[in-house]
Amino acid sequence: MRSHPQVYLVCYDIADPKRLRRVHRILRGYGDAMQLSVFLCQLTELQRAHLVALLERAVHHDADQVMFVPLGAAGARTTWRAWSIGRAIVEPERVVRIV
Repeated sequence: MRSHPQVYLVCYDIADPKRLRRVHRILRGYGDAMQLSVFLCQLTELQRAHLVALLERAVHHDADQVMFVPLGAAGARTTWRAWSIGRAIVEPERVVRIV
């Protein structure tokens, strides 16, 4: 059974600069940076599990936090849409990434 991609907002607060760079590099391979420490990711269940496993090893569990906010099915008409106050949100460029 194939899983349909889900859209996640992934936000992180990392206490150490070295771990912060590592987490940012990991997430760059899975989604699009929307703001500092905020990524928009379209992930299948398998991709999400793989991403979680990588992040579990990269963070310090007592000092850091990575938060996943599910926004709905990718491409669905009900998928949450972002809006902002101040600078406009720039739609991320859709490119194929091989991880």
